[in-house]
Amino acid sequence: MAVTPETPAPHADELSEMAIEELDAACGLRWVELKAVTPWGDVYEGMAPSGRVVEIERRYLWAHEPAGAIAVEVEVRDPALRTGAEARAVIAPPNS
Repeated sequence: MAVTPETPAPHADELSEMAIEELDAACGLRWVELKAVTPWGDVYEGMAPSGRVVEIERRYLWAHEPAGAIAVEVEVRDPALRTGAEARAVIAPPNS
């Protein structure tokens, strides 16, 4: 009996790619804008390139290190398939 290796689902990396793109956009705010919305988070529906509906969550949180830094987190989820991907960046305050 031959064993066929599992082939990844089409668009397997799609959620990871979306998380990175959303993180880039989330980090595009100026420092003063980031500081104004921290702590804060939001969840909204979006459309993946493959056409499936996904949930996108952005979180702006105070980071533990370095002092005064902001952690920007993005999670992209497919609730129907119970899969998701996350991306995170820590942005230090200017002149730190």
